[in-house]
Amino acid sequence: MLMRTSIYSKIVFSILIIFISFTISNAQVISPVTSEKGMVVSASSLASDAGLLMLKRGGNAIDAAIATGFALAVTYPQAGNIGGGGYMVIHLANGKDIAIDFREKAPIKSFRDMFLDKNGNFNPELSQDGITSVGVPGSVAGLVYVLNKYGTMKLEEVIQPAISFASDGFPLSSNLAHLLNDYSGDFRKFNSNKTAYAKVSGNFTEGEIFKQPELAKTLSIIREKGTDGFYKGEIADQIIKQSDKLKGYLTHKDLEDYKVIEKEPVKGSYHDYKIISMPPSSSGGIIIIQTLNVLENFKFNKEDWNSSGYIHKLTETFKYVYADRSKHLGDEEFYNIPKDWLISKDYAKQIFNKIGETDIPSKEIFPGEPAAKESDQTTHYSVYDQFGNAVSVTTTLNSNFGSRVVVDGAGFILNNEMDDFSSKPGTPNQFGLVGSEANSIAPGKRMLSSMAPTIVLKDDKPVMVVGTPGGSTIPTVILQVIMNCIEFGMNIEQAVAAPRIHHQWLPDELYYEDYGLSEDVINNLKLMKHKVGHKRILGLVEAIWIDHDKKLIFGSSDPRGSGKAAGF
Repeated sequence: MLMRTSIYSKIVFSILIIFISFTISNAQVISPVTSEKGMVVSASSLASDAGLLMLKRGGNAIDAAIATGFALAVTYPQAGNIGGGGYMVIHLANGKDIAIDFREKAPIKSFRDMFLDKNGNFNPELSQDGITSVGVPGSVAGLVYVLNKYGTMKLEEVIQPAISFASDGFPLSSNLAHLLNDYSGDFRKFNSNKTAYAKVSGNFTEGEIFKQPELAKTLSIIREKGTDGFYKGEIADQIIKQSDKLKGYLTHKDLEDYKVIEKEPVKGSYHDYKIISMPPSSSGGIIIIQTLNVLENFKFNKEDWNSSGYIHKLTETFKYVYADRSKHLGDEEFYNIPKDWLISKDYAKQIFNKIGETDIPSKEIFPGEPAAKESDQTTHYSVYDQFGNAVSVTTTLNSNFGSRVVVDGAGFILNNEMDDFSSKPGTPNQFGLVGSEANSIAPGKRMLSSMAPTIVLKDDKPVMVVGTPGGSTIPTVILQVIMNCIEFGMNIEQAVAAPRIHHQWLPDELYYEDYGLSEDVINNLKLMKHKVGHKRILGLVEAIWIDHDKKLIFGSSDPRGSGKAAGF
């Protein structure tokens, strides 16, 4: 039978579960981190250490998250930032759930067809490169807002590690040195003055001490003046001077008017577990909950993991929910989103009933009707403290190093987030995502995102804090890590290391990681009419699992990257 799980597939599953805790594609060793009081997991070891220091000093998860976020702006500049934006989901020990939207916004001088040429054709260079691609930054406002409202420590204390990293410098990793060298041409192209991110001559090398004195000065101003130190005064003047010089769209009013939005998370369930994730302007939380709602109708056992049958069910479900993303999702301040309907169990049942034994071509799937883009260079961090607070944060500049525009005298990189709008509805962005009018450009509007900081509860207590970069792959990656733990019984290290797949409706192709599927499974999927391709990696998950019975916390930084889980 086509849908059978072969003996070979069962053997592969067993071998993977035994060895996945120890090795991955290039024989990296996974070192599970266990703690009793607190855990910080991020893509940068220095940033994780900065967050952990706050926990050791008696701070809560919010304090640690803000310290980690500012540190990432220094030590992980390809995605960590103060010139971008993001989302945060919080579960407080008192049971309150919070979603914080500090996503970038379109400048007030922006307009619907700003990235179309005179013939009405989309010009991706305008939306992806240089100053015209820049949205109004939200990161500083978001981090300071959350610290002031839910933290216990002062801004000057939590931001100090970041200032020290910028002023004193830190040894470059091989990966960051390589990235800086790769993008040095762009930094020279989009900046007339010298920046810390491009050498006048020669290349950056692993182990070299990398200093960012201008960024240290900017962070010091934020330390003294808080949000006003960024959105008003000297730094704001530097941003607008740079924008005007390069013929961008940002204005002082854009900066002064920027507001963080605090809202209710989007919530769902999968059997006995409660899922808390990010609502629009993020699409990620709705996609995760929609998919779990559909999968809940199937019966799985442990041997189904990454079988052709399981992959087929995942893929078909992803197609339907990404088709809905394209039509229905955008900034809910500007567009009426049928959120409750999309995450309802009744609608999931309708999708479940459409899934058959073979592939349904994406062109035959249309977004559902109530009773129609994005970089993978993002970063995520997860925090849990001894008091029972959990924080999940995803932040981005969009592409690696965003617009590659560095603010003169201020030393930080501006985002290229405007590409996440549907510049011409129906036309894919740089990540192949097709959008609709719901995500068209409008002044002051927040662009749609796939970022999905997520917390999973059981018996009203956090058991998982999880997130990943990856652009359009973010929801599918997080979904698979959740399923690996709560459906297939993996521990957090196995769940994060396990190979993953992705489908997003358009393009109509099922992707799997290079080492991820057996030939037996791939052949079965092809017999089901799936178009199959491979990617080197999908996502870089930073996750925490909390075992309340054992009173232990487990942290896992994806072995596909070079991050760190730090606990005490």
